[in-house]
Amino acid sequence: MVAISLPDGSQRQYDGPVTGLDIARDIGPGLAKASLACTVDGAPWDLTRPIDRDAAVTLVTGKDEAGLELIRHDAAHVMAEAVQELYPGTQVTIGPAIENGFYYDFARDEPFTPEDLAAIEARMRAIVDRDEAIVREEWDRDEAIAWFKARGEHYKAEIIADLPAGEPLTIYRQGDWLDLCRGPHLPSTGKLGKAFKLTKLAGAYWRGDSRNPMLQRIYGTAWATDNQLKDYLHMLEEAEKRDHRRLGREMDLFHFEDYAPGSVFWHDKGWTLFQTLIQFVRRRQAAAGFQEVNTPDMMDRTLWEVSGHWQNYRENMFTTKTEDERDFALKPMNCPGHMAVYKCALRSYRDLPLKIAEFGKVHRYEPSGALHGLMRVRSFTQDDAHVFCTPDQLRAECLKLNTLILGLYEDFGFEQLTIKLATRPEKRVGSDDLWDAAEGALQGVLDEVVARSDGRVKASVNPGEGVFYGPKLEYVLRDAIGRDWQCGTVQVDFNLPGRFDAGYVGADGDRHVPVMIHRAMFGSLERFTGILIEHYAGRFPLWLAPTQVVVATITGDADGYASEVAAALRAAGLRVDVDLRNEKINYKVREHSHVKVPVIAVVGKREAEERTVALRRLGGASQEVLALDRARDTLKHEALPPDLARRDAAVPATGMVQVA
Repeated sequence: MVAISLPDGSQRQYDGPVTGLDIARDIGPGLAKASLACTVDGAPWDLTRPIDRDAAVTLVTGKDEAGLELIRHDAAHVMAEAVQELYPGTQVTIGPAIENGFYYDFARDEPFTPEDLAAIEARMRAIVDRDEAIVREEWDRDEAIAWFKARGEHYKAEIIADLPAGEPLTIYRQGDWLDLCRGPHLPSTGKLGKAFKLTKLAGAYWRGDSRNPMLQRIYGTAWATDNQLKDYLHMLEEAEKRDHRRLGREMDLFHFEDYAPGSVFWHDKGWTLFQTLIQFVRRRQAAAGFQEVNTPDMMDRTLWEVSGHWQNYRENMFTTKTEDERDFALKPMNCPGHMAVYKCALRSYRDLPLKIAEFGKVHRYEPSGALHGLMRVRSFTQDDAHVFCTPDQLRAECLKLNTLILGLYEDFGFEQLTIKLATRPEKRVGSDDLWDAAEGALQGVLDEVVARSDGRVKASVNPGEGVFYGPKLEYVLRDAIGRDWQCGTVQVDFNLPGRFDAGYVGADGDRHVPVMIHRAMFGSLERFTGILIEHYAGRFPLWLAPTQVVVATITGDADGYASEVAAALRAAGLRVDVDLRNEKINYKVREHSHVKVPVIAVVGKREAEERTVALRRLGGASQEVLALDRARDTLKHEALPPDLARRDAAVPATGMVQVA
């Protein structure tokens, strides 16, 4: 007898070995049709693979995250089969599921073309129509190596040779085609459906090593339903329109140069936007009791050895040696500098919590192939802060930071949020006891935040993704077109204060080691700026827009009045440009709308005589004619940053993101 326990707590008995498909059919034909795979005691399992022991079984469908990953993995296999049918002699290497899709790397002398993608996609649909059974087989290692070598599949043979001894070697066969894979897989290719699309070609070194041959990578996306695929492709189209690199050029915000890879050249308008963000954060954190400091960009190796960066992070640091043989490093993080600020004076428990903040420029080596506009750079500014507190204050301070961070995101219109607990990585400093305490503290904070949110904040765990000195909470925002961005962090650190021999005098008169909380809200200001450009598609709210108003003339008769209007708006604190060119007003409006100026104040002879302005809003089809004084006061009020608008209205921030 085999006893199968199901997620609803029920149990089913079978006379002998049973498959997940048998169980699904036993429950109902609808579930049997929808099931793609299962888990057996938590382990992934093929739907047609026998279960010969008592076990807890969960059936997986396309509605589950695991089911969607399975669809994408199988799409990679079907694509590889299609490629080898169409282009004999092509070698397959590695083809995993990835976020939103899949890829496969191929070794082929002739480059693939965009036209080839259409042919491959058509053949994939034919393979789905063939509904080939997908069968799991266990092979002998030496026989598998010989089989693949005999067919010219040298990359696959190399992968098999490198597998740990004693590990079962599984092959999945679909029709006459087969591949090395751990599995699980769908029962047949027909289960894949046709909600997939090949998206692009790229190059990739074998095993990611530039010393190895260059392979050809084909990317695709796959979904459980046609509607999901349609929505995703629409999102990709929208993302292309919103690409911050293109908008950055069109709006004259920034650019990059080859001689400074990963470093931003900010233009006047971009720097205005950047400084507006800094001033916004500066006001918010000052109100929360943070003291702003500034620490050196370059410091001696000895500091980084104490912090552990030299031993654990050196490959990501820019270093130099001076003529007197001293090693220096550009700071990759602000924390050691803040430790120096903390240690410069004798601290008492009455001084805690001590909150230190800095808009610190940090420098980290990123491979050139990973650089991506503002999103991935080598030199960037962090809205970094550190809270030094007693263990008893830890929970309350983490909750305060959470409220501050969530309130900040709310002001930018981010309405969906996930907080992830990133736990200890393999490469780390500190004892397991300290890590247990730090992870436990953050888990407690996360549980309380989620409980308070009434389901509006989601939580998850990111195993092994903590930094080397401590675990962290990662704040993941969802933008206007459904993409997720990891931005802020709260990290509990029991290690660094001890490494720096930092202390405070407690109420008992003894010396104690403080807890250090690392906090970033935007994270990288450069990256957050890029996220905002794409989130708003360049159409910033008035308070953020680099140029808030352009005063444009209809005729030269209004030039003097236009200058007067601009002066009045600037006196009210608005960022204003004036367009006196001898061009038609429709041309001027079109041009300034293209670069996303929120308000165009149009003036002509009549407006000059009546002392009015005609306000045209970005994207609006009509205009509003107001007296100059009223227009000035209206725009001044609309241009207030959210925190100052609340102050004027005496309405407090909620500090909670609404999740749809």
